[in-house]
Amino acid sequence: MKPQPYDIIGDIHGQHDKLTALLDKLGYIPHSSGLHHAEGRKVIFLGDYIDRGPKVREVLHTVHAMVESGDALAIMGNHEYNAICYHTPNGKGGWLREHSEDKNRQVTATLRAFEGRENEWADWLEWMKRLPMFLDLGALRCVHACWDGHRINRLMGRSLTDQDFLHASTTKLTPEHRAIENILKGPEIPASDGNLFRDKEGTYRHTIRTRWWEIREGLTISDLVMPPGSIADSIKVDSWLLNRLPKYEPGEPPVFFGHYWLPADAPKAPLAPNIACLDFSGGLEGPLVAYRWDGEQTLRSENFVTTDQN
Repeated sequence: MKPQPYDIIGDIHGQHDKLTALLDKLGYIPHSSGLHHAEGRKVIFLGDYIDRGPKVREVLHTVHAMVESGDALAIMGNHEYNAICYHTPNGKGGWLREHSEDKNRQVTATLRAFEGRENEWADWLEWMKRLPMFLDLGALRCVHACWDGHRINRLMGRSLTDQDFLHASTTKLTPEHRAIENILKGPEIPASDGNLFRDKEGTYRHTIRTRWWEIREGLTISDLVMPPGSIADSIKVDSWLLNRLPKYEPGEPPVFFGHYWLPADAPKAPLAPNIACLDFSGGLEGPLVAYRWDGEQTLRSENFVTTDQN
C-alpha cells in the first residue's frame, strides 16, 4: 500500500510571504479556509512559527487552517514552548521563562503582531500547548530539534496542557526538563574556556548545539558544533560527553527536523541517508525549505524544494 506522501517544511518564524511562495511552488491551492493539494499530499510543519519575522499572525492562521482541514500536521518548536513558558506564572511572583532583556527581545516581533489582539494571542497560546512534541508515523519521524529515543519515551502521552508537567519541564535536572531540552532544543555540551560566542540574536552562549548523529571518538568542538563553522576549536570532546549524546542509527526510519540554522547557501541535501535538517535560516536571510517525501527510506537531494525568495 502506497504511503501517504508528505511535504515537510522547516522553521517559518513569521515569514508568511516565504511560506506562501513555497506552498505555491509545492502545488497547494486555496481550498475552503485553507490550502489543499490536488494529489492528496499533506504538509508537516516542524515548529517555530512565531518570532523574528513580520507576519507571525498570518503564519499561525495559515498553519492552523491547514491542520484543521486535514491538509497538514504541525508539531511544537522551542519558540512555541518558550512563548508558553514566558506567559505562564511560576507561582512565585515571576514567570516560568524569565522576562530578561534577551528573552524580551526574542518575543518582540510576536507581541507586536498581536498588539490590540491580546485575547487572540491568549487563544494561540492554548493552541500551542496542544501541539505534539514529535511525530512517529512509522515510516518517517518528525521532531523540531533532536530524535532522542530515550527522551521521546518520557514524553509519550504528555502535553503542556498539564500544568504539573509544564512546571516540571522548566525545573532543571528533572526528567521532564531533560526531555524537553533535548527534543525541542537539541543536546548541548559546554563550550571550552574562552569560546563563548554570540548566536544570531546576539545572545552569548556558554554551551554549543551539537550534531547528534554520526557520533564517534576523536571529535572536536568544531566537528560537533551546529551550525557548522560557528566555532573554530580543535579541542577534542571527552568520551563521557560524547556518550551522553543521543545516537540515530542507520537502520532507523528517516527523521526530519529544523532548529539548527544551517547557512542559507548550504547544500540542500540529507545530513545522512536517513537524516535531514530543513532549517536553512529562513527566519532571517535564508529561504524556506521543504522535503517531498514519498515513502523512500533513503533520502535524496533532489527531493529538497526551496524558494528563491529570501
